[in-house]
Amino acid sequence: MHVLKGTPPISLLVRRSPRARRISLRVSRLDGRVTLTLPRGVTDREGLAFAESRSDWIRGHLADLVAPEIVGADTVIPVEGRDRRIVAGAGAGVRLLPDTIEAPLHRPSPERRIGAFLKALARDRLALAADHYAKQLGLGYSRLTLRDTRSRWGSCSAQGALNFSWRLILAPPEVLRYVAAHEVAHLAEMNHSSRFWARVEEIHGPYAAPRDWLRVRGETLHRYRFEAAAQPTD
Repeated sequence: MHVLKGTPPISLLVRRSPRARRISLRVSRLDGRVTLTLPRGVTDREGLAFAESRSDWIRGHLADLVAPEIVGADTVIPVEGRDRRIVAGAGAGVRLLPDTIEAPLHRPSPERRIGAFLKALARDRLALAADHYAKQLGLGYSRLTLRDTRSRWGSCSAQGALNFSWRLILAPPEVLRYVAAHEVAHLAEMNHSSRFWARVEEIHGPYAAPRDWLRVRGETLHRYRFEAAAQPTD
């Protein structure tokens, strides 16, 4: 970890990538982490000089970050692309209604219960979509796993295991279906060649709109926290 001097100082995570063609900087909108990626042949000193020359840009992006939001009473969160307000429910379970999410706010850790409910809903929707697209290809996958990944929305292993971010349930349904089709297409083409994209369009149809939605708005899905904030200690 390196630190750029200034007000405020900036912590830099420096990583090397054999696939990188140039020096790059990334400011995570999830946690404010600043990553400096260096290609082969570039020294740490050269990379840090590059970052120093763009310190104003980095600080500007850090200043624009939206604070994470712990879900709770009256929090509005998107579910399947539709904003819904969290309200108190009468029972012990969580219910999804057209404009609200009823949750047992009187019980301990309601935010965890809401998160568990959304993960289960995400699994149902993703399994349904993955099964649909795999059937179109005439191929099967070995398993489907949900994670809370930051860097990617889905992946497909060489063994045919599909992995997805459960936060796709917060996005519009067409976005979730696109990601499912994208990863299922890797069962046939383990690359991003023109043949791969042809497979995606074959089983999904036009995909530019949902792909662009993820590029522009995807990071907003990470702002919601489903764990209670830590309490201060004496």
